[in-house]
Amino acid sequence: MPSRNEPKLIAGNANLPLARAIARRMSIHRGVSVGLVDARVERFNDGEIFVEVFENVRGEDMFIIQPTSNPANDNLMELLVMTDALRRSSARRITAVIPYFGYARQDRRARARTPITAKLVANMLTGAGIERVLTLDLHATQIQGFFDIPVDNLYASPVFALDIKTNFKDRMDELMVVSPDVGGVARARELAKRTGSPLAIVDKRREKPGEVAEMTVIGNVEGRTCLIVDDICDTAGTLCKAAQVLMESGASEVHAYITHGVMSGPAVERVAGSVMKSLVLTDSIQPTPAVQNAANIRIVPTAPLFAQAILNIWNGTSVSSLFSDETLVPIYESFYSPL
Repeated sequence: MPSRNEPKLIAGNANLPLARAIARRMSIHRGVSVGLVDARVERFNDGEIFVEVFENVRGEDMFIIQPTSNPANDNLMELLVMTDALRRSSARRITAVIPYFGYARQDRRARARTPITAKLVANMLTGAGIERVLTLDLHATQIQGFFDIPVDNLYASPVFALDIKTNFKDRMDELMVVSPDVGGVARARELAKRTGSPLAIVDKRREKPGEVAEMTVIGNVEGRTCLIVDDICDTAGTLCKAAQVLMESGASEVHAYITHGVMSGPAVERVAGSVMKSLVLTDSIQPTPAVQNAANIRIVPTAPLFAQAILNIWNGTSVSSLFSDETLVPIYESFYSPL
């Protein structure tokens, strides 16, 4: 049954701008002020995390907004400690809103004597008292099966499709959606279907993690405006090399749409010096000043998507309805003109 009280949001330090934006969007939807629960999340001198909630949360439907991005261990621990504080304060239900799910790349044993850390994180979250997870573009969808609680995995492709139809509306027939590897074909195919574009693949062979030895383009990209689609951009080495290979194969332009902008190490410099015309990221991870100031990097908001998903969970209505244009276009009408 839906809660009689308003949903309550609390945020850690990982991405406060996104948490505040979600609260503002929910205020618009609800017609009442929705703010973040007054709390302090801080560290002692030795690095221990301490949480104190200053408002009564007894019987409340609580949503903790906290991506587990860099520093992943600190942000994950903040999430766990906040969960324990709310559980011991008699919150009715605790939902973890994790826009970027850290450790998702460790979803299987690639070699002998290696961990499945994504499963370990799932165990920690449920053990702490989280009863539901809301996230965006899990690196591996099977991670949902690591939990014995409901996991709602939102997708960035509907939002990216709106952005593409707005920014490339005069040349939709020139677009080619590109998957940067074979593993990302399903994600790229979904976006290609939404934009009515053909699909190509950049097949890569790695000698060791983080280093690509060879790339081959599968599909004819000559004269096409190529849109590389992926879930994570870390150091941007593979992304920039894929863009270069596409240009050498005859593409007229290369743009990239990436859900999670990890952007570690030399990523911003690589993107700035690459052949890519633009790199579009979501704000699932708080962008650094370098990312915000980069001339060819653009951020699209996820607050409208998360705000509506939180309200749907609170109301007990469908979250998958957000995957349709009929639902998504109205909640993004302030960012994109009606299509």
